Amino acid sequence: MNKIVNENDLKILLEKDKILSGIHEQYGVPPNWQRKPGFVTLCQIILEQQVSLESARAHFLKLNDFLGEFTPEKILTLSDDEMRNSFISRQKANYLRELSEAVVSGKLNLEEIHNSEEKEIREQLTSIKGIGNWTADIYLLFCLQHKNIFPIGDIAVIHSMKELYQISSKEEILEISESWQPFRSLATYFMWHYYLKKRGRIAIY
Repeated sequence: MNKIVNENDLKILLEKDKILSGIHEQYGVPPNWQRKPGFVTLCQIILEQQVSLESARAHFLKLNDFLGEFTPEKILTLSDDEMRNSFISRQKANYLRELSEAVVSGKLNLEEIHNSEEKEIREQLTSIKGIGNWTADIYLLFCLQHKNIFPIGDIAVIHSMKELYQISSKEEILEISESWQPFRSLATYFMWHYYLKKRGRIAIY
């Protein structure tokens, strides 16, 4: 699997963008964040929607402890009360069930999806209720290490861009992201790297 953070891509991108070069000088190279592809990680990403990573991690661990074995079949056996006792909201419980049904039925094959093109992967993922573009972006970035992904729905990335580039509109954000092609994933990692380092925080994933 190709890595998002690599020496050749880094050299080209830093020559293209002085802001990214400044982050590099101040904080160094971002980690090559990776997560194991598959059902468990995709469930974790769903739980991370619109909450802090710390909260999502706590909820995942609670659910994982209750299940014993984190499989789609096990998810489908849980009642609403059991989900609630594991701190899973009604909405996210439904999303986890939708994903589990898709995996069990064969509608979504997470073991083979990495062989597809980005567009097809995105279409397959977002066809599942509860998986939108942000969730698909995060899976493509962390799990599949696609090199040209820009998660327009990520709050930390957008906050960093507005601060660093002195911009405010969605159009300006997209324009800058276009200038990062074909290494938008690496630039995104720089945005997260800056966001965390400036706040003295450590990535939780």
